[in-house]
Parts: sequence; structure tokens; C-alpha cells
Amino acid sequence: MSTTDQTLPPAWEPLTPRGVAAFAGASLRRLLLVQFIIAVLAAAVVVWTLQVAWFPVVREAIRQLPVKGEIAAQQLVWTDATPVQLAGNHFLGLAVDLNHGGELGREAQLQVEFGRKNVRVFSLLGYQIVEYPAGWRVAFNRTELGPWWGAWEPGILAGAAFGTVAGLMLTWTLLATLYCLPVRLITFLQNRDLNLRQSWRVAGAALMPGALFLTFAIFSYGLDLVDLIRLAGLAGLHFVIGWVYLFISPLFLPRIPALAGAKTNPFVPPPELKKEAAEKNPSAAGEKPAS
Repeated sequence: MSTTDQTLPPAWEPLTPRGVAAFAGASLRRLLLVQFIIAVLAAAVVVWTLQVAWFPVVREAIRQLPVKGEIAAQQLVWTDATPVQLAGNHFLGLAVDLNHGGELGREAQLQVEFGRKNVRVFSLLGYQIVEYPAGWRVAFNRTELGPWWGAWEPGILAGAAFGTVAGLMLTWTLLATLYCLPVRLITFLQNRDLNLRQSWRVAGAALMPGALFLTFAIFSYGLDLVDLIRLAGLAGLHFVIGWVYLFISPLFLPRIPALAGAKTNPFVPPPELKKEAAEKNPSAAGEKPAS
């Protein structure tokens, strides 16, 4: 058993550098369990955000569609008046403007505007044009889309949850494989007691604080406390948090005992021997014997 296993606390909380370092002495099963719990929490927040911010707009927009309509031959077939705002809130807006005349207000952070030959997606950073796919036929009426969305909405949410968990677990595995090399280099230079497999576990645990930070950022977006631009900035910041833990946490690991003891000079006697010699020979210590 290594010194790391003997001195570090049980590995359960990857919130502090010492807690992250503790995963060096934990089993792979323990690390994967903690990662899975955090991934499930993130998935729950993503599903909740979709239900609160976006899906109500989609349901209302489908109810506002005409009885007939479709997207076929790379063109929207629309028989009602245009431009028209189908539905929207502060997060998402859905509208139809066949000529993209710009007559509709764009108060939502993300505005999707269906035109005659393409879709324009507006955000605070500008807009992106998406052409309708060739060879596709997509219903664009409430008669077909209403039942379809009612049947598939639970499945879409379940897919979002599963995709979040699976995507995070896979991403953390790949990043830990990449980041374990810097961790091993840091511990080697600092004479810390760590092998490559333990470095991989520390790297995997170091990603958890950033993941929790991003989960809180998505939750804040669902509460309308941050907009999409700030959310994107916070998403970038969560990588920095992971890097900070990656470089700091290895410093909380114990040093290799053999190297820690090798720092003493073998040619200089320890203080205990110096004191004992001074008591036996006061003149050697610079003291005058009593007359």
C-alpha cells in the first residue's frame, strides 16, 4: 500500500483540491460513481431547463400553425398571413417571415425565423442562415405536428438526459486520459507519491468542480439570471476551473518517503547528536568550564 492510500481521506467530495487529490487512493469504481452522480445532476438540470425555457414555446407555436403546410422541395408552403410571431418568451421565439423582411421584433435571446427557402437563427451575436434540406418533406401544420410532438416530447427529454450523461462520461474519460500526463509530470517534479493510474483518477476528479459550475450556470439560465452569451462565457470558464484543480490538487499528495528523507545532509550530524556531544564536552561547544 502506498503512502497516498494511508494518508489521504476517503474520496467522496471533488469540491476542494484535497478532495480531488483523495481520488488518487480511491478505486476506479468510486471515481466513476461520483462522476455518474454529477452527470445525472447535470442531465436533470438540462431537462428542467428545456421544460421551462424552450418546450412551452414549441407547444404554443404548433398550436398556432395552420391546418395545412409543409416544407418540401427546399421551400416552405405557407397559406396564412406573414410575417407572424407564432410563440415566444425571453428565451426562445418562433416566427414565420417568408421574405425575412425584418418587420418582427426579436426580443428573445434566440429567435428562429422560418422563411420561404431557409431558416434564420438570430441570437445576440448575429444570425445564421440554414437552408432547408434537399429531398426532405417536413410537416409544418398543427394537424400533423401536434400529435407528433405530443408523442415524442417525453422521448426527446429522455434522449436529452441520456445524451447528457453519456456525453459527459465519455468526455471526462477522454479528457482524463489527456490530462493525466500533466498530473504525472507535476507529481514527478514535486516528488509526490503517484503512479500513472492514480494520475488518471486525479485528472478525472479534477474535472468535477468545473462540471458542477457549468451545471449551476445552466440552472441560472433556466431561472433567467444569465443570457446565452453569459452562459457561453461561463461554459468557457468551467474549463479554466478544471485546469486550476488539475495543477493544484497534486500538491496535496504526500511526498515519496525515500526522497523526503534524502534531503538531509549525511555529512552533517543531526541536532540530537550535536546536543549530546555538547553536554559531554562543554569546551567543544564554546563554553568555559566552571572554576
